Amino acid sequence: MDEITNLLGGFSVALTLPNIGFMLIGITLGVLIGVLPGLGGANGIAILLPLTFSMNPTSAIIMLSCIYWGALFGGAITSILFNIPGEPWSVATTFDGYPMAQQGEAAKALAAAFTSSFVGALFAVLLITFLAPLLAKFALKFGPPEFFAVQLLTFCSFVGMSKEPIAKTLAAMMLGFALAAVGMDTVTGQLRMTYGLPVLLKGFDFLIAVIGLFGIGEILLTMEEGLAFKGKSAKINFKIVVQTWVELLRYWKTFLRSVAVGCWMGITPGGATPASFMSYGIARRMSKNPDSFGKGNIEGVVAPETAAHAAGTAALLPMLTLGIPGSPTAAVLLGGLLIWGLQPGPMLFVDHKDFVWGLIASMYLGNVVGLLVVLTTVPFWAAMLRIPFSVIAPIIIVICAIGAYTVHSAMFDVWLMMGFGVMGYLFKKLKYPLAPLVLALVLGDMAEASFRQSMLASQGSLSIFWSNPLVGSIAGLAIVLLLWPLIGMLKGRVAGASKP
Repeated sequence: MDEITNLLGGFSVALTLPNIGFMLIGITLGVLIGVLPGLGGANGIAILLPLTFSMNPTSAIIMLSCIYWGALFGGAITSILFNIPGEPWSVATTFDGYPMAQQGEAAKALAAAFTSSFVGALFAVLLITFLAPLLAKFALKFGPPEFFAVQLLTFCSFVGMSKEPIAKTLAAMMLGFALAAVGMDTVTGQLRMTYGLPVLLKGFDFLIAVIGLFGIGEILLTMEEGLAFKGKSAKINFKIVVQTWVELLRYWKTFLRSVAVGCWMGITPGGATPASFMSYGIARRMSKNPDSFGKGNIEGVVAPETAAHAAGTAALLPMLTLGIPGSPTAAVLLGGLLIWGLQPGPMLFVDHKDFVWGLIASMYLGNVVGLLVVLTTVPFWAAMLRIPFSVIAPIIIVICAIGAYTVHSAMFDVWLMMGFGVMGYLFKKLKYPLAPLVLALVLGDMAEASFRQSMLASQGSLSIFWSNPLVGSIAGLAIVLLLWPLIGMLKGRVAGASKP
């Protein structure tokens, strides 16, 4: 009852006219940021953060958090329409969202993505509202072994549940690990695979790689096929949205599984990107028709979008209660809180109750407003499919180049993006999966750092990954998922041998 009372007080703060205005501004800017490849919610908030220093802290954090919600929504738009992830966590959405657009179901895919994002965020905010003390205590137990076990679980689930040939999946993942290792070793400070080039000291940025692999790679492939835009014109209206909502009711189990994965990965924190990959893999494995995934199955849109939004929202929980940011965007918001003189932690709920509960209330309102904004602007984005590809391709290339340049304001990143584009083209021609490479590239550094810290703490003993029930259960589940294809083969042989 205390939480409900505090939440009602938070709504009275968030529903003031100025805060509603900041909410709308934040959602609109966030959708634009999500659409532009390479910019991202964290970068967009970082750029706009100085503009809020003169604002009331509550209004400022509401606007900045709504930019985050808008970016989460907007990332699905270019993923579905152009096969270019607007945000890193939208990569998995391209697997089925883009084929749906090619089949003339762009409006349906967008409506499903936005609705799934809303559902994921809603459940995550409910967790923040009612389970904050319990979840904060749970997250406090995580050290390097637990972090590595979670990351190992992500890798193993992708290998074990992938329908691609295991050899190709592992080859792509190993290449991703190798690319993630380029640059300065965070533990020893030594240089690795830089070959005397100062520009490689920082390694390969994940956003630049994603823009090149998916954006430029797709354009090169389409150019080879004759500059014919694969999408078709789409019409959307309230009837299409309602029909999509009715169809989504059949996937309530997928929603629940994806929410669980997303909240887990957001709180631990694993992040929205691995959450979307893991949720997609689980949905494909649990589906009665797994072969339809990658060919335009709406469940392949529902699973990653629900998990990504749940993880992105849940990542704010450890930031508010412990001062530990669960995502890059949460880290930027944490910096804003410190600049405004607010110290995140348990005392924040006591000393600045109006601020905390006003922010939580704005999470509910921001997601409702965000859903309405993106649904009403879908006709504008769907209209892009009517533009000839010979016209839109140069525009996409320019946007990708701008997005790559803005990451570090370096021209080298633009050339690097083109290099990754050629790699993406070759991967698609040779039918190698891109997702394992991307997953290893984004998680490689974190997994390596967690593993090495664990080894230092245990003096080289792997038993640290079974040193307590929490880390042991996660590591054990990871091994089971890694061996899942072998288990399936053994079951098939036993079943075949038992037949007369």
